[in-house]
Amino acid sequence: MFKIAVLISGGGTNLQSIIDNIDKGYLKNCSIEMVISDRIGAYGLERAKKKGIKTFTLDRKIYKSQLSTKILELVEDKVDLIVLAGYLSILNGEILDKFKNKVINIHPSLIPSFCGKDMYGIKVHERALEYGVKVSGCTVHFVDEGTDTGAIIIQKTVPVKSQDTAKMLQDRILLKEHIALSEAIKLISENKIMVRERKVYISED
Repeated sequence: MFKIAVLISGGGTNLQSIIDNIDKGYLKNCSIEMVISDRIGAYGLERAKKKGIKTFTLDRKIYKSQLSTKILELVEDKVDLIVLAGYLSILNGEILDKFKNKVINIHPSLIPSFCGKDMYGIKVHERALEYGVKVSGCTVHFVDEGTDTGAIIIQKTVPVKSQDTAKMLQDRILLKEHIALSEAIKLISENKIMVRERKVYISED
């Protein structure tokens, strides 16, 4: 069984998409071993509890610089992959060494556009509209020591329409996030991903 830890900060719609794809059999031999939130009361925890998945809350206001260390204590030797699904804290330190190329994140833009420090949530889409891009989307990437700088696994695109608000664009991209995140998990769980420097190669077999 390919074991996953999902890290969240909010509503957990991307978490729900993973749960649904496991239930539907798209993600074969995969199980979510635990869901960890850095915020008390995040609704994603309720989604996990409904499925009988173990949940942990590590409040970032309490743990601060020790947050990544505490997460490592929970996941070490227990999971094969860490999935950041709307997780807003930054992982750093030993966890990135011990889980090298085993931590992935979903970001709501086409990296390297509209990413990095302070680029999260609706801000990303506001910036994209301000810039006047004609296409936007989402990116699943490996997590490294930087912010949104890891090797890109999958990108999905959506058109940007003239009447779009940031919320409209966010909702359209979120649908693609739900597809892309499970697609990346499937590829990794089936050993179809190879990373060389910052390039990701996907096996067609």
